[in-house]
Order: sequence, then structure tokens, then C-alpha cells
Amino acid sequence: SIVQQFNHVNGLELIARAHQLVMEGFKLMFNSTVVTVWSAPNYCYRCGNVAAILRLDEKLNRDFKVFNAAPQDEKNIPAKRPAPEYFL
Repeated sequence: SIVQQFNHVNGLELIARAHQLVMEGFKLMFNSTVVTVWSAPNYCYRCGNVAAILRLDEKLNRDFKVFNAAPQDEKNIPAKRPAPEYFL
């Protein structure tokens, strides 16, 4: 496949990417040579997705930590402050 060829030419084993919503928190593709990791649980307070963090050890073994959003009553939302003048 194109992904395997790209990884071989560039000496890569894994392409790790983000910034695309994945309902399961992470998704392995192309024979586990590409992974998408999404780290925002319940994105925009309406998607109902879980989130994940990819941890690599010193031998590049992969470990995914999957987590849910904090319950609504446990969230500590900071008070809104006015925008600094340099943004006005």
C-alpha cells in the first residue's frame, strides 16, 4: 500500500496523527501503521465520544489511555475575564 511504501522510504513504523474526531478515542488503520488519536472527550459538549492519549515507552511500545469526559457537576469552569486590550 501507499502507506507502507511511505513508511518504508522514510524509515517509519507508525504515523501518529490527531485533529480528527474519533469516537473511540483512537483508531488504528492500514495494518496499524497509522493511528489517529483524539484527546477531547465529549467534543463540543455534544459528540459523546471518548478520548485517548498515546503513550510510547523507550522501545516505542504503544499504550493507549482511553478516558471519558468529567461529569458535568465535577467540571471547574473558570470565570470569564474580559479580553486584554490588545485583542480589542
